[in-house]
Amino acid sequence: MTFLYVEHATIEQDSFSIVKIDKDGRTPIPIAAVTVLMIGPGVTITHAAVKAICDNGCMAVWCGERAAKFYACGTGETRSAENLLRQAELCMDTEKHMEVVRRMYLRRFPDIKCDGMALQQIRGLEGIRMREAYRTASKMYGIPWSGRNYSVNNWDDSNPINKALSMANSILYSVCHAAIISLGYSTGLGFIHTGKMLSFVYDMADLYKAETSIPAAFAAVKSDEGDLERRVRIACRQEFRNSRLLARVPEDIEWIFMIKKASEDITAPETGDIWDGDARTIAGGKNHADESG
Repeated sequence: MTFLYVEHATIEQDSFSIVKIDKDGRTPIPIAAVTVLMIGPGVTITHAAVKAICDNGCMAVWCGERAAKFYACGTGETRSAENLLRQAELCMDTEKHMEVVRRMYLRRFPDIKCDGMALQQIRGLEGIRMREAYRTASKMYGIPWSGRNYSVNNWDDSNPINKALSMANSILYSVCHAAIISLGYSTGLGFIHTGKMLSFVYDMADLYKAETSIPAAFAAVKSDEGDLERRVRIACRQEFRNSRLLARVPEDIEWIFMIKKASEDITAPETGDIWDGDARTIAGGKNHADESG
């Protein structure tokens, strides 16, 4: 997967591709080789450029600075629904759903056999793991920690570390969101989390919090260079790079969903298949009136 982030520039069409224009001059972007173009603040983009992006099968994501927020996305060519259908199959079958949940927890505890454990016991292990992650970060950065305590309605009453954690987690959610939709999965079909349009984003982000957003938040609070939000963004960027976050999300989804190779195919057939009952399909794009007898 290739992610390209652009900010404070003008993007125009350049023949069948696009070009970035900023204070450093004109930089051609080989958009056909880019999977996701992340459009940050200060970007002016022409209608022709958006069309070129879509014609080349690249997904455009409108986001905050350094992907700190996820605002909207658009895609051009028809994409295969293979990954989405696999996710829906696993989500809607109770036994398969449970197997995915166990594999998500197993990703956190590779050295512990969770097969014979009840779901409640596994969740207990996860709670212990997260407490240890906070305690370790607190000790490492010398920031007092008294527990996760914040309210979206009383933001100003939160202490600096709880504010930083909320900021860092928001950035992590945005990056996971971009990766998930770029692979053709649904953000709403969650397995551990459910009932919200970002449930699967929360599922995936929880795999990485202990090694990315938590240490980033504590590091940002310890630093005193610039405002807190900026420090959190910088710290998150470093942790995401160190952990290979964008490369790991598709790899982890493949393993969790038991997929040999996740499909990144952007060229689905011009006409889709038609469901024919009992998981069978028949060719679409033709009149089936003669089959009625």
